[in-house]
Amino acid sequence: MKLDRYDLKILEILSQDGRITKSKLAEAINLSVSPCWERVRRLEKAGIIEGYSARINAAALVKHTPVWVQIELQAHNAASFARFEALVHDTPEVTECVAVGGGVDYLIKVEADSIDAYQRLIDAWLTSDAGIERYFTYIVTKSVKRPPMGFSPDDFVG
Repeated sequence: MKLDRYDLKILEILSQDGRITKSKLAEAINLSVSPCWERVRRLEKAGIIEGYSARINAAALVKHTPVWVQIELQAHNAASFARFEALVHDTPEVTECVAVGGGVDYLIKVEADSIDAYQRLIDAWLTSDAGIERYFTYIVTKSVKRPPMGFSPDDFVG
């Protein structure tokens, strides 16, 4: 599906405010309501818009201690990566995980109830068959910038 500047702008706006009214969305992209809404429906039907959700401030519900962790595995083969990634998927305290290059294998965000709870989690991983060679812990002291749950049309330029 080919997207034009109107489609990209619709996606940008909806990724920041999924509750925007049809008329405000149409006004923001300089189209009338009907063509704008037809574009939204087309993007939904194509699976580009998968759904609408709310950003939840978890800290307002439950106090967690965010910790970033660098993980380096002992072995670098498909089975080791798959075993570790399965462990990450089965650990609810892990809220983000990315595989990276450049000296470490993974960056992980852990939202633990406390530093003690975080350390118990790491200790359990170290005594399991997770295959962790070494890890580095970074305690979050404050959040400077949180990414929006979306993108900019500039992401597609180039």
